[in-house]
Amino acid sequence: MANRLLSTLAFFLLAGDVLAGGPTVPEMQLDVALVIAVDVSSSMESEEQGLQREGFIDAFRSSLVHEAIENGLTGRIAVTYVEWSGVKDQRVIVPWTIIDNPEKAMSFSNQLAYQPIRQAGMTSISGIIDRSRSLFEQLGGAPLRRVIDVSGDGPNNDGRHVTYARDEAVADGIVINGLPIMFRRAAGSPELEDLDLYFRECIIGGVGSFVLPLHDPEQFAMIVRTKIMREIAGISDKNPLIVPAQQGSMNCITGEKRKQEDLLSQEKKP
Repeated sequence: MANRLLSTLAFFLLAGDVLAGGPTVPEMQLDVALVIAVDVSSSMESEEQGLQREGFIDAFRSSLVHEAIENGLTGRIAVTYVEWSGVKDQRVIVPWTIIDNPEKAMSFSNQLAYQPIRQAGMTSISGIIDRSRSLFEQLGGAPLRRVIDVSGDGPNNDGRHVTYARDEAVADGIVINGLPIMFRRAAGSPELEDLDLYFRECIIGGVGSFVLPLHDPEQFAMIVRTKIMREIAGISDKNPLIVPAQQGSMNCITGEKRKQEDLLSQEKKP
């Protein structure tokens, strides 16, 4: 009788698999899915772009980053490298890559090193946040965390308001971290003096999100490596790196306002 019950149960389990199209295969588990989103807008000078690219190339060649990946819960991450500018300009430079050993990390770094550096136009941080959400949907794995790593040297000035994109991403369980590039360039001061505060109040969000500002070009590689290691390990700040002024003090449409002022100024010229 017991054998007959077991046989009947096995039959129905097998029938269920057939009706469902076969046995269910669990998705690949990942410690983190990371979108590296780098600014290539017109405000980014060639020196900045070169340092930015080299920083990420060196990071994935670093034994410290390799150890951070290995020490994760699954020892496996997924990463993609995307360059962004205007609201309709986001280019995947290196597609989703599963990294679970140093050789694959080196391969990702080499793919990135072979790609030419370009310069584009406007600055749409909201655009890259929205595009990153669609990239996560294309990923076949099952990440424990989804992180967007945004680096840039200016505020949003194209597309929808950045806070709308941020809030929707955070509501979807995505973490957004920021690397504001703030060192003085040949053209003068940074585009926004309080860019670190802008990133903190207007861009980053989610559990454990953080801002890691860059003030010295010689520290680019070290800052990028530190940021990637923290994102892989899921380390958050107990104490903020930046103590913001009264919450909400930053005008999150400052980039859009500046763009409008520039357009009006050009129209007034004879």
